[in-house]
Amino acid sequence: MSTDDDRLPPPRFAFDARTWKEIAHLLVNLPEAVVAFVYVSLWLYAGIGLSITVVGLPLLAVGLMGARQLGRLERRRARSLLGLRIDEPSPLARSRGRTNRGFFGWLWTTLKDPVAWRGTLYAFIRLPWGVLTFSVTLVSLFVAWPLLGHLARLLTNVDRAMVRGLLCPSGELERRIAELEQDRGVVVDTAAADLRRIERDLHDGAQARLVALAMGLGLAKEKLLEDPEVAAQMVDEAHGEVKLALQELRDLARGIHPAVLTDRGLDAALSSVAGRCTVPVTVSVDLETRPAPAVEGIAYFTVSELLQNISKHSRARAGRVEVWRSGKRLMVQVRDDGQGGASTATGSGLAGLAERLGSVDGVFVVDSPVGGPTVVTAELPWRDR
Repeated sequence: MSTDDDRLPPPRFAFDARTWKEIAHLLVNLPEAVVAFVYVSLWLYAGIGLSITVVGLPLLAVGLMGARQLGRLERRRARSLLGLRIDEPSPLARSRGRTNRGFFGWLWTTLKDPVAWRGTLYAFIRLPWGVLTFSVTLVSLFVAWPLLGHLARLLTNVDRAMVRGLLCPSGELERRIAELEQDRGVVVDTAAADLRRIERDLHDGAQARLVALAMGLGLAKEKLLEDPEVAAQMVDEAHGEVKLALQELRDLARGIHPAVLTDRGLDAALSSVAGRCTVPVTVSVDLETRPAPAVEGIAYFTVSELLQNISKHSRARAGRVEVWRSGKRLMVQVRDDGQGGASTATGSGLAGLAERLGSVDGVFVVDSPVGGPTVVTAELPWRDR
């Protein structure tokens, strides 16, 4: 009479689901590698052979686009069968320059796509590896069953390393590309805004005064013989308009790039800006050499705008500007003892300053508790002249 203890255990697979997925991946390696190798060989050799004709380079570009898709399929296969989580690379960027638009822009961008070329290399080296893994796995299924699980894990670890090395995008590189694309947009928008400001200032300021000056001198010319005294008075008024127009042009030129900054550097330029501030400001510049003009200009306009904010909003009694070099960074710090509460999150000019500095790999930090004091620190990459 049989008991429950005499019953045989239920049948089950010798390996778990993960191991079977790895075995399936190894068996699929060969047909996948053959298809990829044949595809890559056809377009690559044909494209290189025909590169002296008009169809060679376009054929290479089309083939590279297909290689990109092969890489995407391999990443999906690695995710589903090997449990390897790999981020997709960024979409192929299109050239935005005026001379690179259209067909030739697409051709050049595709031909220099590193993701597609890495996928091509992956397809080439996969054929001998696919033959090896398929043969070892198939033979082990019949003659080395107890070792199959260990062999599958070892071989798929090599697969994982190849996928990571050739099909996995660099996280740091992808992040940097995204930052540069965003920074380029900020730089373009800032340059456009500056051009609109200069155009508006010229149109509403100096240009309007010069038009009025021309009309006044024309009327004075007509009155010169009829009424010399009135003509002399009109010439005096025109002289005053000339002085005002010159002052506005000087202010506009200072807003573009002040001459004192070019001639004498940050120390003199920042002292000049501090002298126009409504709050007493102390300036300390500790630099043995001058940085590159672009870095110097950004530092100047950053301090200039911060001092304008102090004059308008801080209700401070005193301020201080410090500039020094720390390794490969130019440090700028502006302090005031005002009411505080400044922030880059309110959409103010401080947010614009943070974007401008970020576009050149700079850092902008605002420490302004309610009640003060306010300390604004800016870091810029140092570049020698």
